[in-house]
Amino acid sequence: MESSVHILVVEDSPLQALHLRRLLEESGYLVQVAGDGLDALEQFSRRAFSILISDWIMPKMDGTELIRRIRSMDLPSYVYAILLTSKDQREDLLAGMGSGADDFLTKPVDPAVLSVRLRAGERILRLERGFADRNRVLEKTLG
Repeated sequence: MESSVHILVVEDSPLQALHLRRLLEESGYLVQVAGDGLDALEQFSRRAFSILISDWIMPKMDGTELIRRIRSMDLPSYVYAILLTSKDQREDLLAGMGSGADDFLTKPVDPAVLSVRLRAGERILRLERGFADRNRVLEKTLG
């Protein structure tokens, strides 16, 4: 499968980052890696990513703060955000999703679960692009 979906993986563990990168690249995704939230914001300032997969607990800036900051940025299109964590309590899910995450996965990551969650994210991104395209046509027509 060849994909044009660009994913930014934000993970402070080099081993976890490498594992996720390999899984995603084997599925045909274009992948960049950031070691923490500040590095991720810097990368977002230079290029567009369709999907963000971020660890929750990291030095400098945690995943929930990273997602909040990305949601406040003026980006060209929606970013589907998946929060990755070893936290698995109900209140953790609520806090993670409350920060603006679209999805929440617990570690260790099950490759099959990650795959179906990514496909769901891609469907949402296609819908968003379709709405944006229709809005541009409507604006031209009315403008």
